[in-house]
Parts: sequence; C-alpha cells; structure tokens
Amino acid sequence: MRWSACTLIVAGVLCLGWPLTADTPAPHQDPQLPQAEVPAPPIFRAESNLVVLHVNVFDGRSDAVPDLPQSAFQVIEDDTPQAISLFNNEDVPVAVGLVIDNSGSMITRRGMVLAGTRAFAQASHEEDELFTIVFNENIRFGLPEPMSFTRSRGLIEASLRRYPAGGMTALHDAVVEGLEHLQESRHQKRVLVVLSDGGDNASQHSEENMLERAARSNALIYTVSIEQLGVRGGNRSLLRKLAERSGGVAYRPDTEADVAQTFGEIARNIRRGYSIGYVPTNTSQDGRFRRVKVTVRAAGYKNLHVSARDGYLAPRHADAR
Repeated sequence: MRWSACTLIVAGVLCLGWPLTADTPAPHQDPQLPQAEVPAPPIFRAESNLVVLHVNVFDGRSDAVPDLPQSAFQVIEDDTPQAISLFNNEDVPVAVGLVIDNSGSMITRRGMVLAGTRAFAQASHEEDELFTIVFNENIRFGLPEPMSFTRSRGLIEASLRRYPAGGMTALHDAVVEGLEHLQESRHQKRVLVVLSDGGDNASQHSEENMLERAARSNALIYTVSIEQLGVRGGNRSLLRKLAERSGGVAYRPDTEADVAQTFGEIARNIRRGYSIGYVPTNTSQDGRFRRVKVTVRAAGYKNLHVSARDGYLAPRHADAR
C-alpha cells in the first residue's frame, strides 16, 4: 500500500495519511512537456504528531514584519526547545470566514460593514476562499445554498446585504458555527474575522464552550470590537480573550471610519504571517495541555512582538489515563 502526502492540522492534531488505490487518479501531467520537466507536486513528510503554529510578528509600531528567516525563530514547548521541521512564509491562499454582528445595534452601521468588507477584499489573496455569517439571535450563512465558499468579492458584499439588521445577539453560537464551517475548506490556513461588541444574550453555547472550541481549532481568530463606538452592553475583554486563545489579534478601532482600515490591515497581516511546524520531543499521548512559546530575534529589529497560540492539547492514546 502506498501513502500520499499528509494533511497538516494546526496545534497538535495527528498528521494523517490516506491510502492510494487503483481507483485514485494519478496527478495530471501535460503531454507536451518532457517527462523530466513535469513539476513535481509538493510532498510533506508523514511525521506523526506534527504541531503547526500560525505566527504573526509585529514591530514596535504594530506593523506586521514579513520575510524573516527560519533562523530568527525559536519554539519552546514546556520549557524545552524544539527543532523546527516546517517553515513557510509565503503568501498562500487562505480560507476566511467573516462573522458579522447583525443585531439591532447594527441597524445604522450597514455602511461601516460594507466598507470594511471592501477593504478586506482589496487586500486579500485573489485565491482566498471566503464565506460570511451574519448573526442576531439566528445564525445565517450569507452565501446562497449550496455554495460554501466563494472567491467573488461581489458575492461576499451581496451576502452581507441579504438579511436586515435587528434582534438579539448570539455571538458564541456564530463563532462556533464559523469554526466548524472552516473545516470544510481545502486550504491549510484558516481564519475567522469577527465584528462584534462582544455581548451575547441569545446563544445556546456558553462563553467557556466557545473559548474551548477556539483553543482546539486550527483557525486564527481576529476580532474587531465596536463597543467603543457607542454600543451598550458589550464585552471587549471577551473579544480580546477569543483572539488571544487562537493566536490571532484583537482590534479596537476608535471610529467607524477606522473599521475599514482595520479590515484591510487584518487582510495584509494574514498574508504576512508564518507557518512553523515541529515534532514535539514529548511523545506522550496523554491528552494534556502543552504550553508553547514562540520567540523571534532578527538583526535590525527591536521590540518585536509575536502573536501565536500559547499551546495545544496533545492527542490522547486509547490506553492513556
């Protein structure tokens, strides 16, 4: 039996392979190219328990820092340095979910939402796959069925106009639904961008459950708080905690005009990030939380700040106690 390239999952989930059978189609080859010139598909080593971290690096002005070499990074798990075996700083396509508050507090803010969406689209990779969730007490996908993702910026904008604003707020449910939907994407890098005041008065999922899902997910979560824009009953600290739990960043624009700039900045920062992988020296499959810290040192830079998740849950062996 032969095994194909593995799928890499963030934060400690086992790297999986799948069997290739006689019915599995062979990679496409251009008959006009000589055999030696056919580009070889990328191959990943099927190393068990490969941990992949999506990392952003910011300078003292909070600008994302691109193009750092692998040698600038160090990964430490539970006080033990780890050898980096995967490093990627290329601008790769991303799966992105825009999770947008559509409750009563957003009735007069439709223009702000659309301006932010346009700014995000303009700064995104042309092959990014996007979807939208607009939520009040109901969780609604903006794209028409059966469409799960789209590359069309026009469709994304139309999806945010689809439902009128009003009603209560089910933020926790919307985030959980967005994380689950991202698992359907073929892209390795996955992101949620959440626009909300952080309040919730209608969810079935608890705050703790939402944060646990975020910690277990392979998605980065960027949050944009609108509590400071005159919205009552918000919870900005929850949005910050949600972003930090996933390795993302929490933003707090001061005005509605700043929201569009924030969305554009998020799209650019996604493209300037790094993917760093390692095989842990601790091979115990005990299901316990492993604390991870990523540090960076680079010539010519001072006060660099790293944004990455602070750990992962190790896989649990069936016999582990």
